[in-house]
Amino acid sequence: MINRRRFLQSLMMAAASPATSAAGRTYDAVVGPLRPDPGQLLDLPEGFSYRIVSRAGDLMEDGLQVPHAHDGMAAFAADNGRIVLICNHELAPTRPEYSAFGTSFGALPDAVKERVYDHGGGTSPGAGGTTTTIYNPVTGDTERQHLSLAGTEINCAGGPTPWGSWLSCEECFERPGTSFEVGRLITRDEPHGYVFEVPAGESGLVEPLPIKSMGRFEHEACAVHEASGIVYMTEDRHHSLFYRYIPEVPGKLLEGGRLQALAIAERPSLQTHNWSSDRAVETGKSLATYWIDLDNVNPAENDLRLRGVAAGAATFARGEGLCTADHEFVFTCTIGGPQRLGQVFSYHPSPVEGQDGENAKPGQLTLIAESTQESLLRNADNITMAPWGDLLACEDTASHCGLVGIRPDGRQYHLADNAYSNSELAGACFSPDGKTLFVNIQYPGTTIAITGPWPD
Repeated sequence: MINRRRFLQSLMMAAASPATSAAGRTYDAVVGPLRPDPGQLLDLPEGFSYRIVSRAGDLMEDGLQVPHAHDGMAAFAADNGRIVLICNHELAPTRPEYSAFGTSFGALPDAVKERVYDHGGGTSPGAGGTTTTIYNPVTGDTERQHLSLAGTEINCAGGPTPWGSWLSCEECFERPGTSFEVGRLITRDEPHGYVFEVPAGESGLVEPLPIKSMGRFEHEACAVHEASGIVYMTEDRHHSLFYRYIPEVPGKLLEGGRLQALAIAERPSLQTHNWSSDRAVETGKSLATYWIDLDNVNPAENDLRLRGVAAGAATFARGEGLCTADHEFVFTCTIGGPQRLGQVFSYHPSPVEGQDGENAKPGQLTLIAESTQESLLRNADNITMAPWGDLLACEDTASHCGLVGIRPDGRQYHLADNAYSNSELAGACFSPDGKTLFVNIQYPGTTIAITGPWPD
């Protein structure tokens, strides 16, 4: 079994050591150099190959089309060795032709419309949501696809739950009403800015129920603390918060709970960005934390973050990807650091996380990596832990977005590179058996399954 905590401890020591700080651009031949892709989709190392699992515009079994803008994603075990993939689609109603409905929403059956969160006055329904794909890793075939969450907006990332579902996050804060956007008249019937849950076993559209007690803000990613059922969340804003949701009943998120924001002990409202020469947070140094209760978590105005900062919550430079790593939670800040090229933080929960006595044994926040011009990794976004123990980060840069591995000693290496478009990579996740890596090329929207001689 991989000791992920030891990985993070090693990474923190490496990041703090002057001897390894110059190793950022070291090409660690974990899987070998990348080879040009004859299909001009994604460069991979020698011996690795991919299959296309999902492609924007293809027809699905429910008669709808695969939406564009593939983003956050998770893989679940299914019957007979199949894999269930649930994928977000980061779409606004301004481009209906890119949605699952295309431009034919008015012609859809009532049974479909009843499961659409926001009808948009019948003319501009929410274009985001999720698709569910059944993939056969033995044959490499996509056996079924369907729309599983409909009528939501800007579904960016999210996270899997231990009870077999996907938490899909809206990265927006939109009010009901009519507005003129990108040359179109847009109507919204419902508020947006919520988390929705999609069970992996559903064979059709789920009932779209916003989990309002998890807050209304620009949600990015989620990760679940399996022992307690607590859900951690990032927020994609330049000055964002790191949240946790303590459910009344673990695994029953709709039944209510407490929403809180992370703060640093004795350093109220700390900005962790490190944008100035006066570094607020040192790499490798753990900071004791505490949590601030938030009220009015379903606000009419987009002020939850501002109220959290006023109460002492720490802020981060665009919190994005978030994953579990043993008992740690690793998250990225895409524009953190002095050169605004990104940061990677780790949160180590208290042994009594979310319980009485937590302040006496507080959780710890640590900056474990910070990108510079000398780093391979730039503007880390989605992140996952590989079965062999490295962190894998999707890049969201202006061009040549790749998938970069981070070794326990801090060295970095390329695992994949999109040299053929300006699209970011997203949704990196492994199959339950660790043999297949799924990743999205966000625009126009493609999911691929990568196999090969993975490291031990």
